[in-house]
Amino acid sequence: MPELPEVAALAAYLRERAVGLTVTGVDVVALSALKTYDPPVSALVGRRLTTAGYIGKYLDVSFGELHLVTHLSRAGWLHYRDKITPGPLRPGKGPIAVRVRFDDGSGFDLTEAGTQKRLAVHIVTDPMLIERVATLGPSALTVPLEEFTTQISKNAQIKGVLTDQRTLSGIGNAYSDEILHAARLSPFALGNKLTAGQVSALYDAMHEVLDQAIAHTEGQRAATLKSEKRAGLRVHGRTGLPCPVCGDTIREVSFATSNLQYCPTCQTKGKPLADRRLSKLVR
Repeated sequence: MPELPEVAALAAYLRERAVGLTVTGVDVVALSALKTYDPPVSALVGRRLTTAGYIGKYLDVSFGELHLVTHLSRAGWLHYRDKITPGPLRPGKGPIAVRVRFDDGSGFDLTEAGTQKRLAVHIVTDPMLIERVATLGPSALTVPLEEFTTQISKNAQIKGVLTDQRTLSGIGNAYSDEILHAARLSPFALGNKLTAGQVSALYDAMHEVLDQAIAHTEGQRAATLKSEKRAGLRVHGRTGLPCPVCGDTIREVSFATSNLQYCPTCQTKGKPLADRRLSKLVR
């Protein structure tokens, strides 16, 4: 799933490549992806792309007073095409959900792979009109330490706290693993049991990991961001490989729809976590 660094990089790429271009057409191929109907997507035609930004894991593309806001979910992505082929797209033929065409012949596709269709596209006059945007927590990049301390002090496992978008916005499964590894914390430590020193280390690790990820994606094209993200990860997705810090074997805990990776030596005092949800877990 694209997280804050990748969405920020996509926004930066759009600002560099497409600001000032005028929309000549919008093709909605997957009706399930479109979550709003007023204003209609046709209202974007004739408008210039003025800027692009992000709110948590949401990409916010501005066309004057209208916004195209999208959540890429687990399998969504943005593909920029320097040359868009003419002609309409046929529903059910490929992963493209929405295509935006510009007056220089270029454009971008919002795509979604797989069968779980969770890509969400909104056309709104204000992103705060989207309920899930309005209820987002503070950005992980800008939240002050004092507010961060309050937000994470919950009787819940810190892995889940970090990825709860109502608590902090922008962190997903991959970067939460990276942050906890850098902070040397178990994914199952309870937020309200962390010491002041652990909270401070977690806050610093969050900024270190996200800042480095953003720097790593700077100047990257949309097409290369996914591979660059994988290349920069130290524990997430590296089950069975050696930890780059201590050399111990990276382990995994699997759940019904997700998994996490961690280093026992760095994070759990050498003890492996039970790989079952209802087991007694090491904290």
